[in-house]
Amino acid sequence: MSAPWWAQALIIWLASRLWGFVLFSVVDRQAPDGPWGQSPLGYSSFVSIWDGQWYEKVHDAGYPTELPRNATGTVAANQWAFYPLFPMVVRLITGATGLPWEFAGPTVALVAGFAAAPLILGLFREFLGSRDALWALAVVAFGPASPVLQTAYAESLHLALLAAALLLVLRGHSVAAAGTILLMCLTRPAGVPFAAALGLTWFIRSVLRVGGGRPGGLTGWLRLLDKWFWLALWSCGCALLWPALAWWATGEVGAYTDTETAWRGTSLVPFEPWLRLGNRFFGVGLGWLAVLVLVGLFALIVTTRVVRETLPLIAWMWVVCYAVYLLAFLHPQSSTFRLLIPVFVVAAPLVAVSESKAYRWGLVIVGALLQLVWVGYLWQWSPLPQGGDWPP
Repeated sequence: MSAPWWAQALIIWLASRLWGFVLFSVVDRQAPDGPWGQSPLGYSSFVSIWDGQWYEKVHDAGYPTELPRNATGTVAANQWAFYPLFPMVVRLITGATGLPWEFAGPTVALVAGFAAAPLILGLFREFLGSRDALWALAVVAFGPASPVLQTAYAESLHLALLAAALLLVLRGHSVAAAGTILLMCLTRPAGVPFAAALGLTWFIRSVLRVGGGRPGGLTGWLRLLDKWFWLALWSCGCALLWPALAWWATGEVGAYTDTETAWRGTSLVPFEPWLRLGNRFFGVGLGWLAVLVLVGLFALIVTTRVVRETLPLIAWMWVVCYAVYLLAFLHPQSSTFRLLIPVFVVAAPLVAVSESKAYRWGLVIVGALLQLVWVGYLWQWSPLPQGGDWPP
């Protein structure tokens, strides 16, 4: 391509979003009637269902000051599980233009995705060649769950802010990174792993700087508390901000965590959902073995030479910390595919594995074809025998 690098990013993103538009339009026309009305709903309405309706509730009425409860007294599903930045941005648009949520929500998400594209490419260009960076962006843009980046979800806005935060950290812009991290932590619940990634990156760099010896008294130790230490500490505070706001608004300490676990019907017990899933598929008592194999496979992948040599330390740490966060707190189900989008940086080592155009085109095409499965199987309403459906 002869266009500027940022224009190349937008062209690739446009192609991926047009493909997503085709998929949603086709699936909408053949989808069965669901809780949102008779099919077809029309593109704008179709990409505003599922969690889009929760964001719409935040957009329309904000957050409850009293947590709703079911018949057993436990907290019921409510808006506190959905972070405020995306619906508030949409609210600014609808307030200024009078546009309905069904149009403004997906439009803001779409624009945020286009903002993410040059940021992702700029990040990849920090540690990949120009051509390889374009291929890595294409792998992200056509990823299996990437259609969600044009729906009324916060994923595309979070992706843009995450890419910006990683890029700013790599370039050493700690003040700009601090503001970006704050916004990111008000968009999706990724503040904890990002703070951990920053903290571990700072620690490793500090240890290497000291070289295993003493840093030279109190002054030497204090010198280790550089801007990256304070940025990691700031990130910890940002990660806790939304749960703290939920506590302040409702008067209940566990307002956020209780709301998050309302969908799974159990209290928050780290790692337990994965063990339960392992028991379900491999038999009672063997869940731990399935989880151990999963962790082992992940450890083998992230420690391969191509991953270690391709990703800079902060990006590698982000992948590891986010994976640990999902293992500790995620309730694994169909939404897991969407929740893997933040590890988009793994597209870089995937591309770096081979310079073969056939291989790289294969990555893009396979991802685009898997979108057929994601949209066709998860986005349309397919009621389960016990009621409900698997969410995208």
